[in-house]
Parts: sequence; structure tokens; C-alpha cells
Amino acid sequence: MVSPISGIMAEIFIQHLENSFIKHLLDSKSITFYARYVDDICIIYDSSHTTPNAITQYANTIHNIQINPTTENAGQINFLDLKITRKTTNLEIDIFRKPTITNTTINYLSNHPLEHKLAAYRYYIERMYSLPLNKENQLKEWTTILEIARSNNFPDKILIRLRQQILQKINRTTPPKEPKNNTKWTTFTYVSPQIRKITNLFRHTNVKIAFKCNNKIS
Repeated sequence: MVSPISGIMAEIFIQHLENSFIKHLLDSKSITFYARYVDDICIIYDSSHTTPNAITQYANTIHNIQINPTTENAGQINFLDLKITRKTTNLEIDIFRKPTITNTTINYLSNHPLEHKLAAYRYYIERMYSLPLNKENQLKEWTTILEIARSNNFPDKILIRLRQQILQKINRTTPPKEPKNNTKWTTFTYVSPQIRKITNLFRHTNVKIAFKCNNKIS
């Protein structure tokens, strides 16, 4: 059984290697940008100072680490959920989805709270607006979100309403009200839509509602 502290220890060790072997490359401008998320790394380098092969050979000498780099192709490279395109004067950002992605979310017809069903789409839409996408890529992403929703039986009007709510939140100029210190949370087991009739009784109180589901595969 893996210790829960193993991930923390691995992160501490990798940060030690970065401070020892990578930081001076940034200081010397051999590489101009370095970003890492867990074990995915994105590097932008100055071609007048180094090459991809030189970077790979150097990285493979660090603590016997063997890396398998992916270099840009036609000015493009994928990093996490981003497609980064190198233009003449700037970098263009788009959303990247792996070819093996299934686009399966909680089905609209399933017996789950609407909050759970919309969680994935809330994330997609908020990501669409938080990233510096140009209008063309933003429209393409919105079309993709609608296609994913339709394949999971969501009516378009629900996604459009969710998008409007998120836009209103983004464009809001007045700060949101401070939450009351005496707010309490309670959890209901969501067994049918009729449970809403009970939870709605708490709508104007200081009791907030969270849902859990018991209709597991087992």
C-alpha cells in the first residue's frame, strides 16, 4: 500500500532537482521559460543558445532520469489541456482534448442533482472564459461544449442559461456579499427530484444544502 506522503516527498525532491539543475539555465537564458505540473513539463528555449537534443541529453544526466520529450510540430505543441501555437509576435492558446477522450458526463436523464450534472459544464465554460482564447477559438470551444452536452441528453437552453450566469458573475462590478459567519451546511441523500420540495424550505435560511447520491454502480 502506497503511503499518502509519497506524493509530497516526490514533489519536494523534484523541486530540489529544479533548484539545483534547472534554475541556472533560466538565469543564463539558455531556456527562457520552464513550467511543470506534476510530471508534465513545458520548456521554451532560445535556439541560439541550445537545442532540443542538448536539453534532453542534459536532463537525462540528472539523477538517472530518462525523459521522452515531444517537440513542437508546425509551430504547435500540446501541454496539459492547452494547444499552444507559436506565432510571429505572440503565442496563441486553444483547448486541447486527447483523441481518446470519451466526452461522457453525468447524463441529464440520470437521477442526480442538477448541480452534479452541470459541474463538468460549469468547469468547461469557466475555463473557456478564463483562458486568453481569441474569438474564433472561443466560438469553437462553445460549439464543442454544446456537442458534448447534446450527446449526454442536455437541452441547449440549460447550457445557454448556465453560460449567462457565469458571464454575469464574471462581469459583475459590485463585490459579492460577505458570507455570514453563522452559515451552516447540511447534506441530503438525493433519491428523487421530490427531495427538492424539502430542501427548498431552507432556501431563505442560513442553512446551505449539499447533495450526495446513493445510486452507485454496486
